[in-house]
Amino acid sequence: MKNKFKRLRVSALTALVATAFAVTTAWAVDPFTVRDIRVEGLQRVEPGTVFASMPVRVGEVYNDDKGSASIRSLFALGLFKDVRLEVTGDVLVVIVEERPTVADLEFVGAKEFDKDVLKKALRDVGLTDGRAFDKALADRAEQELKRQYINRSLYAADIVTTVTPMERNRVNLTFTVTEGQPARIKDIRIVGGKAFDESALRKEIELSTSGWLTWYSKSDRYSRAKLNADLETLRSFYLTRGYIDFKIDSTQVAISPSKEDISITVNITEGERFVVSGVKLEGNYLGKEEDFKTLVKISAGQAYNSEQVTQTTKAFADYFGKFGFAFARIEARPELDRATNQVSFTLLADPSRRAYVRKINVTGNSRTRDEVIRREFRQFESAWYDGDRIKLSRDRIDRLGYFKEVNVETEEVPGAPDQVDIMLNVAEKPTGSVQLGAGFSSYEKLALSFGIKQENAFGTGNYLGIDVNTSKFNRVLVVNTTDPYFTQDGVSRTIDAYYRSSRPYTDQGGNYQLVTAGTSIRFGVPFTEIDRVFFGAGVEQTQIRPGTNIPAAYLAYATKFGYTSSAVPLTIGWARDDRDSALAPSSGRYQRLGTELSMFSDAQYVRSNYQYQHYIPITKSWTTAFNAEFGWGKGLSNRPFPVFKNFYSGGLGSVRGFEQSTLGPRDVTGSLIGGSKKITLNAEVIAPFPGTGNDRTLRLYAFADAGNVFGDTEKVQLRDLRASVGVGMSWISPIGPLRLAFANPIKKQAGDRIQKLQFQIGTSF
Repeated sequence: MKNKFKRLRVSALTALVATAFAVTTAWAVDPFTVRDIRVEGLQRVEPGTVFASMPVRVGEVYNDDKGSASIRSLFALGLFKDVRLEVTGDVLVVIVEERPTVADLEFVGAKEFDKDVLKKALRDVGLTDGRAFDKALADRAEQELKRQYINRSLYAADIVTTVTPMERNRVNLTFTVTEGQPARIKDIRIVGGKAFDESALRKEIELSTSGWLTWYSKSDRYSRAKLNADLETLRSFYLTRGYIDFKIDSTQVAISPSKEDISITVNITEGERFVVSGVKLEGNYLGKEEDFKTLVKISAGQAYNSEQVTQTTKAFADYFGKFGFAFARIEARPELDRATNQVSFTLLADPSRRAYVRKINVTGNSRTRDEVIRREFRQFESAWYDGDRIKLSRDRIDRLGYFKEVNVETEEVPGAPDQVDIMLNVAEKPTGSVQLGAGFSSYEKLALSFGIKQENAFGTGNYLGIDVNTSKFNRVLVVNTTDPYFTQDGVSRTIDAYYRSSRPYTDQGGNYQLVTAGTSIRFGVPFTEIDRVFFGAGVEQTQIRPGTNIPAAYLAYATKFGYTSSAVPLTIGWARDDRDSALAPSSGRYQRLGTELSMFSDAQYVRSNYQYQHYIPITKSWTTAFNAEFGWGKGLSNRPFPVFKNFYSGGLGSVRGFEQSTLGPRDVTGSLIGGSKKITLNAEVIAPFPGTGNDRTLRLYAFADAGNVFGDTEKVQLRDLRASVGVGMSWISPIGPLRLAFANPIKKQAGDRIQKLQFQIGTSF
């Protein structure tokens, strides 16, 4: 064996010397002027690529140094396996052997990832269709694929690369993946805690051992990023409860030999609990010390809370920003008294220099036009920096509903100490949606609604929508469009065209119809940043088409005032919206008041509706929401309120747990005809879906609803309200916001139609 090894080593050395001698012989030529350069061996590489990479040209003098440099340059392209130079007279011949080109990438056995995701990962390391292939590149590709699987806790994943030669010097690469089982967290230990139980600390972090919902949340899969986030959560937990000296000593992550079980141990030192003894202000507060004192969130006599310190320094910085001091520095200096376990804070402020905004840069809007975003800005370029206006601008952009995220940052301008640039980055979400709704009952069977809506048509900020309802009792076709900036001052314009054919619910069936067709135009005038007044007019015609089992209320109205009624309704309204988000609000209020008046037509009436919504954050991720809606209608000129203008209640958007639009008065035939007065009350507690962190797009909620409608001659009695409680899920899906509700009526009466499970895409409350 030893002799065989010696012979192999001698043979290798001999081959190396021979190769070096051959290269030396090839290069050892006398300098000459190159009359021509010829390239041999090319298949797909363009000759120009070779000529451009060589340091020698036709008409120049060739020598050995230029020959060596030429070979190095051509090898550096990564396109050739072999490069040789030969000299024939005064002609330089470049002989190359191309590397094979990657024709296609295939993945066999990959289930955890979509193939496009894996191809993108390989593209990032330089391997993609059409690229030159070598063994080193394949090795890097394997390592990258393994890294992707390790990020998903698939430590046992194995990748085998198969290279299949093809015609025209191409190869197919097949990555055969054996994924194995994901490594799941078997045990989490937090060692060193004394003030809190270990089980309580484990509840604070996202990583967990396997449970009934971890198949969805994947919180039992380890990743270093998740662990680092949990360590910060643990640190924040202690720092908000007085433990100012808390520290994490070490973390150990152990994986089993089978690569399927992971154990995590976190060693901590709590330290002593400190109580705040006092807070004082030092530095330059622009003569507004009393104003700043009202912003202090740090509570003397209570345990140290790092969040209160952060909130205070941020509030101070924001208040300085209101006066144009974008670079204000606020330092909270703690002074510890370890003998008494007390800490006092000195808030040292330096407003630095006043600044103005040089530029506002908008990024991330690949679809939405810049002007749609910029017209919502209340901070202007070349104006003094104003923190309040910047926050208002950010909130207005978020309320557009076009973006998943809206982030604003301030950057200093190099060489200009009194200037800043505002960097606005948005993450767009799909604004076109296909809206679907469904409900099932033994009486109505399956009722479907369908709509195509584009909230940001062609990136212009204009709204365009088509609604279709195929219910057995209500069929609707509505086309509407809104231009939010019909004028440069922000006056909006909405145009509606609609056709509705419906008949109220009845057990006996019938072939009568109530048909309404019309069009309207409405303008919205902004009076403040959050207030808008609406006014408009419309033309509509309503027909009561007689048939079997027509409700007595409809027949009585038609007999007295005719089967066809025309109206020219005038509308006026007001809305106020200071919510932090239009799609998934967590704080703020929304109010809307609208009145419709028809005086100079067949149908003469006044109809008003008021809605109030209030969102109150409980914690960073939990929200309480309240909704109240009141409707009232009255006939004019000694006429009754038109029965076809009645309010309806029941179902999603009003009182869940009851079939859609089935609450309220019935006439003598038993038909549900709605009423001229309406009350709807809703309350919700909204929480993040388990395992999704603070994701606002997928949330759970518990709710309580109450409401009803009342006839023209009926008194509004609270004891007649219907009520329900239940739970549901809301999801801002790619095709629109989805709400699923399971409700249990707790206050009902005989004859009420119950529908416990309901869902709809595109509804609210």
